[in-house]
Amino acid sequence: MPGQQIAQPNPPPDPSNLPDSILEYAVHLKTEGFLPQEELDAVLQFRRAANYIAAAMIFLNDNVLLEKDITHDNIKPRLLGHWGTCPGLVMVYAHLNRIIRKTGLDALYVVGPGHGAPAILSCLWLEDSLSPFMPDYTRDYAGLKKLISRFSAPGGFPSHINAETPGSIHEGGELGYALAVAFGAVMDKPDLVVACIVGDGEAETGPTATAWHAYKYIDPAESGAVLPILHVNGFKISERTIFGVMDDKEIVALFTGYGYQVRIISDLPNLDNDIAASMEWALAEISKIQKAARSGNPIVKPRWPVLILRTPKGLSGPKEFHGEFIEGSFHSHQVPLPGAKTSAEELRLLQEWLSSYKPNELFTKDGVPNEAVLSLIPETNSKKLGQKKEAYAAYAPLKTMDWQKLCVEKGTQESCMKAVGRFLKDVIKDNPTSFRIFSPDELVSNKLDAVFDITGRDFQWDVASRAQGGRVIEILSEHTCQGMLQGYTLTGRTGIFPSYEAFLGIIHTMMVQYSKFTKMASETKWRQPCGSLNYLETSTWTRQEHNGFSHQNPSFIGAVLNLKAQFARVYLPPDANCFLSTVSHCLRAKNYVNLMVGSKQPTPVWLSPAEADRHCIAGASVWGFASVDGGIDPDVVLVGIGVEMTFEVIAAAALLRKVAPELRVRVVNVTDLMILANTGTHPHAMTEDSFKTLFTEDRAIHFNYHGYPIELKGLLFGRPNLDRISIEGYNEEGTTTSPFDMMICNHTSRFDVAIAAIRGAAKRNTKVAVYAHERCSTLQHLMQKEKEYIYAFGKDHDDIFDTPTFK
Repeated sequence: MPGQQIAQPNPPPDPSNLPDSILEYAVHLKTEGFLPQEELDAVLQFRRAANYIAAAMIFLNDNVLLEKDITHDNIKPRLLGHWGTCPGLVMVYAHLNRIIRKTGLDALYVVGPGHGAPAILSCLWLEDSLSPFMPDYTRDYAGLKKLISRFSAPGGFPSHINAETPGSIHEGGELGYALAVAFGAVMDKPDLVVACIVGDGEAETGPTATAWHAYKYIDPAESGAVLPILHVNGFKISERTIFGVMDDKEIVALFTGYGYQVRIISDLPNLDNDIAASMEWALAEISKIQKAARSGNPIVKPRWPVLILRTPKGLSGPKEFHGEFIEGSFHSHQVPLPGAKTSAEELRLLQEWLSSYKPNELFTKDGVPNEAVLSLIPETNSKKLGQKKEAYAAYAPLKTMDWQKLCVEKGTQESCMKAVGRFLKDVIKDNPTSFRIFSPDELVSNKLDAVFDITGRDFQWDVASRAQGGRVIEILSEHTCQGMLQGYTLTGRTGIFPSYEAFLGIIHTMMVQYSKFTKMASETKWRQPCGSLNYLETSTWTRQEHNGFSHQNPSFIGAVLNLKAQFARVYLPPDANCFLSTVSHCLRAKNYVNLMVGSKQPTPVWLSPAEADRHCIAGASVWGFASVDGGIDPDVVLVGIGVEMTFEVIAAAALLRKVAPELRVRVVNVTDLMILANTGTHPHAMTEDSFKTLFTEDRAIHFNYHGYPIELKGLLFGRPNLDRISIEGYNEEGTTTSPFDMMICNHTSRFDVAIAAIRGAAKRNTKVAVYAHERCSTLQHLMQKEKEYIYAFGKDHDDIFDTPTFK
């Protein structure tokens, strides 16, 4: 069965076994005659016009207003686009426009079915929200021809909504994230309503399933509101949807249980009145909830509205072809008449379909929409859905204090995360409405809990957190945190996403989709920069020995490395002071994906504030205190990248002073991973001369790296003399064991580093070569003794992580 078999278009769901009384929980409204006839006519004509343009965009390269009968030459050589979702997207757009024009509502429109770009672009053209940003797309015949003929063609708009689409704050390719993005966008925007349409295919995704709960993190006193609209058109690419086979009782039961007031829109003969009445009811409910909260009498567990829009897939399109239903079936999902370029029969059906919209009534000969269509469009440009500044020009830089004032004394031990927590506390104090923390893991566990000295969690269903103005979102869904962070960031604010290292990979593809959005945004001339997406990766594999193998996974580093170099930044600060410098920089940076990796356990503070400042600006430097003669004329270069990796390199350097005193070591720390990339491949990449001066031209180099060794090999590719380099890092070895055993298992312990140093140095230092085998064997023996101790006593030696000293 290649596609879903159906006996009728828009097949109804089988009745459930739930009692009919369930429907009493649904919202019932009187909708007949709700709209004045003039407004109803305007809505209908706007919908006709937008649907016509959307359909024409998929097929036509000329003859865009059907000035004559369509010929095969008028059909694009490649037919690309998704028709089935377009009529539903247009309905919502039209009715939002009506309300905005009538009431002045401040709204954004987040579109989950992102491949419905023809619908959104057609509405944007009708309201003249393309030409302010792209002057060629004028609201006349020339602009319309360009829009239609260049859609899904090289140099034109792509088939999905992206950063080139005015009004968008969501990359529309990968499904599942729209709802969380919408909730992030309304945080700290008390006057904003985001209408978010979720397709019933998208609603099958795990991220969407959790995001329905996101309103429980919206304080109506300080934030705006999301109006979720579940569009149930019944079909995916070739199969029915889960929601499409649920009857009204099942849907009402589900969303009532989630805490929503459910309004089902399904009166097809009276559709526009139904939508208009339902939207106005929903906005009134939102206003009621907000007014109560803002008057100091918040409603406990308010029931926010949700709209369920049941309409046939591909409504107003071709009804059937060769015995197959098109409207109301999966056949309308993409291109309903895929053979129109060569088939006379399909060309005839296309002519009938497009003519049914009567474009001659909707547009003048000059391509200008008629007065009825124009009467639905907001009169103020700044109110139009395509021109809201929240979507493209709302960035407000954070105020950040001087990080050096929070630094700790060199030579002490401190948790990087505790230091960062103190810094974030001040960031919250100085930016009470433009900074938030989105965390799937408890901040207490990650030792960032200093922020709770001045703020709390924003969990509105918890009596201890409700209506407290908390700046921390803690929800055990990486997807929801990521979506909220994206919406918050793209509407002008700044956030940070702390997480256990092993589980950031859950949102790998979300992060990639976001990066694609920011890449395209940076290439437009009209989108202003926004804050960076900031990840704080801790509870790393090196100290997850107690949670075991499942919690040991640094692969998110590689995910960021694979992004477009212009937007990717990976930092592994070696101590608390360097971490303060790094997080301060990242929170002020724009348009990047910043990944900061560090330990939550106390570790040595190697550098003073001034030294940390210089080190972080450079991205890497020689650490003279751990090097022989300050690092002059070394036999070998030892490089630490990451907190624990650097500790082991320093410990190895101290050990080598005893076991191989003739060996000349240079110790280098790298805090900005991107400087290692070959010259010209990344904005931070070191020049060839700088690389040679730091790492020497011909001496052996050993990298002790926090991530997977293959990542470093990729970064270094293209650098000269790579055969002198050895790399160790996380090698997918782990279990529930001791911290130092994790080092031994992955060949990153001080003994492994010292052995690599002796072997590298022996190639040029004859004194070292004389005893290289003997000393390496001794070090192997010492390492085995450590492992035996760990297995015998169930712990490391008490002094194993004492700060190394050099005499």
